[in-house]
Amino acid sequence: MKKLYIIKNSKLHGKGLFAKENIKAGTNVIEYVGEKITKAQSDKIAEIQLKKAEKNKDEGQVYIFTLNDKYDINGNVPYNKARLMNHSCDPNCDTDIIDNKIWIRSFRNIRKGQELTYDYGFALTKTILENTCASADQKIAWVLL
Repeated sequence: MKKLYIIKNSKLHGKGLFAKENIKAGTNVIEYVGEKITKAQSDKIAEIQLKKAEKNKDEGQVYIFTLNDKYDINGNVPYNKARLMNHSCDPNCDTDIIDNKIWIRSFRNIRKGQELTYDYGFALTKTILENTCASADQKIAWVLL
C-alpha cells in the first residue's frame, strides 16, 4: 500500500500526520498497528499510563485501541505511525475494523498538506483538564475509559 502521509510538527499537538497528496473520501489511510493484548493487559497498561499522566502530562499517553470484545491493540510501539494522528472535534478521518485490522480511513476528501485527524472517542468525565474541543468557558475534559 502506498504511504499517503508525512510526519510533521502539528499546530494541534506535537507531531502529526499530514496528507502527502490529495486523498479521496473512503480511502484506507493508515493501519493502526501494535501488540495484540487482552482486555486485562489493556486495563493494567492504561492504569500505569494514567498514573504517569498525573505526575507529568507529557508521559501519560495511552495508545490502546479496541480491536474486538476480547483483544485490544497497544499502539505504543515505534513502528505505529498512526499513533501520531491527533484528535479533532472536526476530523477528516474515522476508524473501521476490517478483517481484524484497525484502519483509519478518510470520510471526506482531504487536500494535500492537510493534517489527518480523527475523533478519539474519549468518554466525558467531570475531571477538569484542558481539551481541544472545549470552549474557553467550558473547560470540559475527555478521558479514556
